Amino acid sequence: MTTKASTTKKRSRAKSTVKKEVNGKKSSALQIQNLPLGKIKPDLEQPRKTFNEDALKQLSESIEKHGVLQPITVRQLNGHYIIVMGERRYRASKLAGKKTIPSIVRTYENNDILEVQIIENLQRQDVEPTEEAEAIAYLSEKYSASEIAKRLGRTDNFIRQRLKLAGLIDGFKNFVRNGEMTISLGVGVALFEPEEQLMMLETMGEDFSAHQINRMIKDQTYDLEKASFDVADKKLVPKAGSCVECPFNAANQGNLFGDGKMVCTKAACFETKKNKSFLNLIEKSKKENILLIPEIRQYWVDDENNQLIISQLEKNGLKVYLLDDVEILENPIEPTIEAIQKEYQHYDYSEDELKAEFDEAMQDYKEALEKFNSAKEDAYKNGIMFHPDSFQHKEIFVKIVEKSKNDSTEYSAPLTNRKMADCTPEEQIVKINEREIRKKQIENNKQFEEVVQMIRETKYIDTKKTLSKDEMVAFSISLFENNVDYMSQQKYFSKFLGETSKMTKVEMVENFKKKFKKEIFHKLIRYMLTKQVHFGESNHVNNLTNISFYNAMQGYYKSKIVSIEKEYADKRNKREARLKERLTVLEKQIEELND
Repeated sequence: MTTKASTTKKRSRAKSTVKKEVNGKKSSALQIQNLPLGKIKPDLEQPRKTFNEDALKQLSESIEKHGVLQPITVRQLNGHYIIVMGERRYRASKLAGKKTIPSIVRTYENNDILEVQIIENLQRQDVEPTEEAEAIAYLSEKYSASEIAKRLGRTDNFIRQRLKLAGLIDGFKNFVRNGEMTISLGVGVALFEPEEQLMMLETMGEDFSAHQINRMIKDQTYDLEKASFDVADKKLVPKAGSCVECPFNAANQGNLFGDGKMVCTKAACFETKKNKSFLNLIEKSKKENILLIPEIRQYWVDDENNQLIISQLEKNGLKVYLLDDVEILENPIEPTIEAIQKEYQHYDYSEDELKAEFDEAMQDYKEALEKFNSAKEDAYKNGIMFHPDSFQHKEIFVKIVEKSKNDSTEYSAPLTNRKMADCTPEEQIVKINEREIRKKQIENNKQFEEVVQMIRETKYIDTKKTLSKDEMVAFSISLFENNVDYMSQQKYFSKFLGETSKMTKVEMVENFKKKFKKEIFHKLIRYMLTKQVHFGESNHVNNLTNISFYNAMQGYYKSKIVSIEKEYADKRNKREARLKERLTVLEKQIEELND
């Protein structure tokens, strides 16, 4: 016989009710039902596509032991139930061998279903970034970035970055999904139109290369803070308008390059504005009779780009003066003690020595300023100097260098100042060799920079192998060259270095390596330890560097340190004793006033 109590108990196991607040008011009760798993189906339109198998297994073990603690949400369709929220719990329950699952059955409009699923998925902690980006992009059709940020509890900038990531083409999204490509690099690529992204992908080839992608981004983006034109000018290229308001300015797409950093991602537009600004500069020069001086020396006059610049100036009727042909006065920059400290930060200078350097710099500044202010009286003319690549320019004073009559004949001018056609065959050989040396230097600079950038993007820093001898030598030389001043070099390391004046840089490294011992490495480290501590308001109890140094020195000079500590402790004890007496008197006065 079934009692009323047992019937009620069975029903309570099958169904329970939960009240939900909507806008502060109680809504009608929602029933929680234990529905058969066989009658429940995942939603094929569900935006979530990826599930972590290990996490799913852990959840199934928890469900097997404790059951499903939070019901899933479903909707009815054609005699079945379609999952709206909780597919992960549904999958884990099946793994755990459960037959039913606690569920809430709700009714939705078709458009609401996807929105609810998206918001529920985005509030998880393990969302795959490209799925998250696509979901946020869907919401952006209905809500602003700020509204989405509030709904999800994220920052506006996070939402803007994910919106930008949604613009990645599938080829790059795959690299983000498999962990080869960082989200920040993905956002950088997504700044470009799909056609440009496809070109980048094809240029890179099958194997992903962060270094190569970074180079392509660098080559196709422009720092607007270094532009040769006014970025707020709407009339420079009317169709393009102002860079400040342009959608291709990264600052208008979230802080993708840092807080408020303005970076142009539309190369063609930037180049158009840059070239237009150069033409305007030429017109200004002609109209106001201002000498326009390219930052080109005779040494580099044959460079292809420099030849184009010179040709353009000549076609516009301007006489071309190179840096070798003129004397230039620039408005000097007043030195500051902070700038001096930064310039000499790697030198072991006292405050008095830094002050002397500052005084000397200030004297040079005053002399330069006096010369600049009297430029017109000294026959200098108004001029503008510009860089031949960026067209960045600044106003200057210019005086054309007077050359003797012999300068133009008998090749009496310095070899570097003469054109190749004006040189004898022997001199041409000299010039060709000198130019090749300079070109090799520039190539070496670029090659070294590219190698270092490539290494920084690898996992070299995380390598667990013991430092090799070459690495210790490299670190020692780095410490030595950048941190040991000349006097200390002579005092502590002269015997080890030997006669360096007759060595090339490469020979010096080889000599360093040949004579290198761990004792030298330790000596450099100890030298650095004594130089890297902080004085002033930093001491051995409030600064990490100082505390570690103080502790390390206990193993060498404990008795001397104890002696100094005792001296200060005695002073402190006497002071505190006097202070205690004073406080006792004051406390007694307070008691008397309260009586």
